Amino acid sequence: MRSVGRSALVGCGMLALAACGQNNGLKPQAGQSLPRAPYGATQSPTAAELMRPSPQARPQRSDELLRKSEERRGDEFDLPPS
Repeated sequence: MRSVGRSALVGCGMLALAACGQNNGLKPQAGQSLPRAPYGATQSPTAAELMRPSPQARPQRSDELLRKSEERRGDEFDLPPS
């Protein structure tokens, strides 16, 4: 019973390590090309540009600290259950 659990744990660990591949130096497979240029773009994006997430996908963190306590404004949609 313990060997089955240990084998499952080792298998999960190996699977997790296999998923940690590097993603630098990506190129299309032989005979394939990168996607066409988006509508209105002058050239096709490179593989590195396609891998870079957009600001909407990864927004910047806001580190603004609360300097003074302020009363929250009323929420007109905070209604009691009916």
